[in-house]
Amino acid sequence: MIFIAILFAAAFFLSSVAAYYSIIGLIAIFPTAVIPIVVMGVSLELAKLVAASWLYRNWKTAPQSLKYYFTTAVVVLSFITSMGIFGFLSKAHIDQTAVGSDSLIELKIIDDQIAAEKRRIENAQRSLSALDRLIDESDTETAIKVRNQQRRERTNLAAEIKSASDEIKTLNTAAAPYRKESKKIVAEVGPLKFIADLIYGDSDQETLERAVRAVIILIVLVFDPLAIIMLIAANRELKLYRRFKKPKRVIEKINKTKLDKSKILVDKNEIFDMGKHPAEIPKEILDKVFKSKIIKK
Repeated sequence: MIFIAILFAAAFFLSSVAAYYSIIGLIAIFPTAVIPIVVMGVSLELAKLVAASWLYRNWKTAPQSLKYYFTTAVVVLSFITSMGIFGFLSKAHIDQTAVGSDSLIELKIIDDQIAAEKRRIENAQRSLSALDRLIDESDTETAIKVRNQQRRERTNLAAEIKSASDEIKTLNTAAAPYRKESKKIVAEVGPLKFIADLIYGDSDQETLERAVRAVIILIVLVFDPLAIIMLIAANRELKLYRRFKKPKRVIEKINKTKLDKSKILVDKNEIFDMGKHPAEIPKEILDKVFKSKIIKK
């Protein structure tokens, strides 16, 4: 009996969780009717469970029209619940992808700015190298004059390099949260990449989306149908328990009865041949046979 109770509890819990996710998914589809969707989802989920139990208990005796309608209703309601769960899981994946996409976009903008500042530094360094070559190719007196002429240009180039370096530090600081978020998303998507590699042999973005859909479909196919099957199994176990429990109680009741010892039943030695003595039956035999009674506890 304890196992039957556990089976019923597991079935109702699984069905409740499926209904919860389904209702959230339906609310995402119909966001302007939150309360009606909740009321409708709860009532339909309860009706589905009751209909499934009734069908199992009355399958052999129910009218054909009622039986077919209930079966169709349970299948359709299970499909609706499954679609709601699919919508909920899909929305969760889309929200995660949207957050990750925003972070990746911001990170790409910052990386492009960092790359531009690095090019500024490289251009300035090339200019300084060109100025150095002019000095190296000149004699000592000319080199001194050239260096004096280059002083302002060298100062500007050095300032530009410093400005670009400071800007790169600022951009790296701004990019740190986005890099952290990007690593977190990569870690979360990691299992999906393994699944995509296992199923499709690739892990690009399109393949990842296909892997996500495959996982969601597998969950949907198991979630609500399993709750219904567990409920039917619990009903079956309860029916079998009652069937075998009743004869046991009857046997126990019979075993508890006892004879009244004041009246003794006929002994086997007192049984006589009715063919030889058809005329009379001894009175003591009649008393022993017909006046004996059974007293219950």
